[in-house]
Amino acid sequence: MLNNYGETVIAGSQIRGARGMLGWMVIELAERSGINRNTIKRLESFDDIPPSRTQSLLDLKRVFEEAGIEFIDATDTKGPGVRLNRR
Repeated sequence: MLNNYGETVIAGSQIRGARGMLGWMVIELAERSGINRNTIKRLESFDDIPPSRTQSLLDLKRVFEEAGIEFIDATDTKGPGVRLNRR
């Protein structure tokens, strides 16, 4: 999904899904991303793009992509999603 600045960011539902696919606890994602675990919980409570600093969403996206997660854009007829790319 694009934010107001044309940057691709991820939705809260995608954060929940990606973390679940990887089997990561919130604390593990917090350690890998440098984002506070309470912030991650808050972001995950939204289905769409959560109100947040864009950089936090970009940082989470980068960490997930490095772990093999691919993000499915909201332009898909079923909405945004995630899939695991076992390289």
